[in-house]
Parts: sequence; C-alpha cells; structure tokens
Amino acid sequence: MSIEQTLLERNDNKCELCSSTDNLNVYEVPPVAEAHSDKCVLLCNTCKDQIENTVDIDVNHWHCLNDSMWSQVPAVQVMAYRMLSRLSSEGWAKDLLDMIYLEDDTKKWAEKTLAEDDDVQHIDSNGVRLLAGDTVVLIKDLDVKGSSITAKRGTAVRNIGLTSNPEQIEGRVDGQRIVILTKFVKK
Repeated sequence: MSIEQTLLERNDNKCELCSSTDNLNVYEVPPVAEAHSDKCVLLCNTCKDQIENTVDIDVNHWHCLNDSMWSQVPAVQVMAYRMLSRLSSEGWAKDLLDMIYLEDDTKKWAEKTLAEDDDVQHIDSNGVRLLAGDTVVLIKDLDVKGSSITAKRGTAVRNIGLTSNPEQIEGRVDGQRIVILTKFVKK
C-alpha cells in the first residue's frame, strides 16, 4: 500500500490538522531520512502553504490545533507542536502549548527543527536580541503598505512575533497586524 493510501485511511480522507477534505497532499515531517507513513502527515493545501510560508499565517485557521494536538499519531503531534510554537505569541496557542503532552522521543523530534529555527536572531536598532512576545518601540514614522495608516515614532508594539527573516518582526499597530523591519525598532 502506498504512503498516500495509508494516510488517507488513517484519517478518513481528511487533513490531519484541520479536517478539510479538499486538495490533500502527503507532507514529510522533517527531518526525514527515508519516507514512511509514520514520518508523514496528510495535509490540505491551506495547511501545507502556511506551514511552508512563515510570513502569511492565518492565525484563525490554526484554532483547529485544539483538536488535532490530541491525535495518537506522533507525526501529527509533532506538526501541532511546531505550529503552536510558531503561534505562541497568541494567547490561545500558548495555552494549548502548555496543555499538549508528547512522549520524550516525539518531543525531541518536534523540537529538532525548532532548534534550527532558533539560529535566526532578530536584532533591534541598538543590537539587542528580540524574542517572541517582547515589546518594542518604533524609532521612526513608518507608512504601512496597503493601508492609509502611518505608524508613529514612539508607538509601543507589544507581543511581537518573529519571522523566518531576521530583518523582520510582526506586530499589531492600530489593530492591524503588520511586518516591521527590525532596524526601525528598539527594545
């Protein structure tokens, strides 16, 4: 039986994270030395695209992790843990991350690529390392692209999120989530 067929049977022809039935694909959970159904999950295009593209994450889509994190399949648990870790600046995701239980070997697998992601350091205008959840202050007036908003100098941006690009962070300004260059903020 093929890996795809095994995964389709394992989760009743649904995405193993959000339960969507549209456009399902096999996704190998890194790191993978050899493809096997135990090291793969079945994902819809929405989940797959957001997992692979760290900047454009629809936070509301990932409320589905409230259910999928309880899966008995280690690969699904790993993906739920990784996404909750990426979304840990959101209160609900932090709460779920505190509740999730993983066996020791599954937790090591889940944290393996997270540790690699930690190698990316976000540095503010003064050379201070930024961490997810920090509060920063804008040091310059910034025009927000695609909007008529101007983020004013001195505006505090609380509970920032980190991106895969070390020169960018995410934060809320005037109720809108925007990407901000780290050279324009200080901790």
